Amino acid sequence: MGLINTVNLSKSFGSTHAVEGLNLAVEAGEIFGLVGSDGAGKTTTLRLLVGALRPDEGSVSICGFDILTQTDSAREKIGYLSQRFSLYEDLSVLENIRFFAEVRGLEMKDWKPRCMELLKFVGLEAFTERKAGQLSGGMKQKLGLASALVSRPQILLLDEPTTGVDPATRQDFWQLIIRIVSAEGMAVILTTPYMDEAVRCNRLGFMRSGRIIAEGTPTQLRERLNGRIIELQTDHPIALREQVLAITGVEDARAFGDKLHLRVSPERSGGVIGQLQTMSASGRPRLIAATLEDVFISLTLEDNGDAHD
Repeated sequence: MGLINTVNLSKSFGSTHAVEGLNLAVEAGEIFGLVGSDGAGKTTTLRLLVGALRPDEGSVSICGFDILTQTDSAREKIGYLSQRFSLYEDLSVLENIRFFAEVRGLEMKDWKPRCMELLKFVGLEAFTERKAGQLSGGMKQKLGLASALVSRPQILLLDEPTTGVDPATRQDFWQLIIRIVSAEGMAVILTTPYMDEAVRCNRLGFMRSGRIIAEGTPTQLRERLNGRIIELQTDHPIALREQVLAITGVEDARAFGDKLHLRVSPERSGGVIGQLQTMSASGRPRLIAATLEDVFISLTLEDNGDAHD
């Protein structure tokens, strides 16, 4: 049994099924990524886990505590960083962390060493007196992470923590997450729309319309399309897409910059490559390992029952 467990978790808003029949188990030291587009149900899932929303059905267990009947005990185990972390912009970096520490009931002898340790850990030790409102977007996210960690939680919930920050800051933030999980053995659930971040997770759940439509390690998920992705470099990916979709065995084609990724039916890759080689407008086709983007698009189309979206 994991530190985080949900059984048949469901939540609707009117006729919209935001989360439907969700079953999760996340272990200590594991980073589980919920991946999906806007409206998939990722944020609602985290709000159910932290007890901010009451489920219509199902249960949530946090470190063995029921989030509905043992709410305070469960929440003591959770560090939560929402999409719009509410910093007090007129307070300094240190004052912000102190506030969140004291809200959690920590005494100065406990929170002060932890605060300084965390500020050094996230690279903000030189900015303790700077007002939060004067921080860059990336520094605010790091302060948010430090505030979520101040009470030494066993569970860390991160809702799209790197949205809106530059690529270098995203890289730094991920290094922090990986290091803290390794050092403190927490169970982490994070949501992300970025496939380059998803590949860093130990396990993933691809989410659509409130349901997990596929779950596994990044490698396991990519293996679903072994031998079925053909890459084609071309100066005219959009125009060529319509032509290649007419080839027997091609289930879908998507443009990735100056390349097309074709998903072909099993056992048809050789025949498709042969036909592509006869097309003057196409570059040299080659079989490649599937990306997570390929897998997610495939699963989404299967879920829609539509091969050519």
